[in-house]
Amino acid sequence: MAALTRYLRNPAAVLGAVLLLLVLAVALAAPVLFPKDPLGLAGRPLQWPFANPKVWLGTDASGRDIAAQVFHGARVSLLIGLVATVIAIAIGIAVGAVAGFYGGIVDDALMRVTEAFQTLPNFLLLLVLVAVFGSDITTVTVAIGLVSWPAPARLTRAEFLSLRNREFVQACRVLGMGDARIIAREILPNALPPVIVYASVVMAVAILLESALAFLNLSDPNVASWGNLIGAGRGVLRTQWYVSAIPGLAILVTVLAVSLVGQGLNDAFNPRLRGPAPVKTAS
Repeated sequence: MAALTRYLRNPAAVLGAVLLLLVLAVALAAPVLFPKDPLGLAGRPLQWPFANPKVWLGTDASGRDIAAQVFHGARVSLLIGLVATVIAIAIGIAVGAVAGFYGGIVDDALMRVTEAFQTLPNFLLLLVLVAVFGSDITTVTVAIGLVSWPAPARLTRAEFLSLRNREFVQACRVLGMGDARIIAREILPNALPPVIVYASVVMAVAILLESALAFLNLSDPNVASWGNLIGAGRGVLRTQWYVSAIPGLAILVTVLAVSLVGQGLNDAFNPRLRGPAPVKTAS
């Protein structure tokens, strides 16, 4: 309850939550407002926004409804961001927990693997995976998760290193608890809050990575995503700039919302950012 109060006192965090709820509402309303195929032809190509009430955000170079693609693209982008984040956080927690708990040779080996993944930029490694395994939406989502786990792994490792020698862990060892039980039931719940907060960063980056791939025509062309729509407007960017600008604005709002929510959660749950406890005076 105290964390919720701190969150609500943060205007930026509240703004992020409102924007994120708006994006979720757009995603949920997509099949209701636009029940037909968003990639189907809707009219004459390159109609400007508000020029035709039937396609109120205009059409792209192929004559497809931009509004339908934006609404359905919200579902695709949020799903990609969520699934890729779950994959990245799951791998990161597994690697970081084992490395931080055991230390020594195990820690060195796992951190060398983590550093090997961090040697190449995320996007460059993502390009390699997509080139090798294909660009369907499932492969792209999994690939984004696979290139995003090193940072959560290092964060989890740092938390485990600070917690593994605490008194409650020593007491569990004295009671004869196994390593797996200590990791999963004792240390991990205490190490999770900062990792969960960092998940918002992973999700924002995942949405941007998919959009960058789609802009380069390397994502799945058979789904209505914001990145695909931006890529479709690349050829007419000088004259019909709205084709790329509208989904670009949607990406900007979504990434901003996720980032603000993540920062708000960090401010609410991070004990280092809380004010000093009030001093009780004798009456």
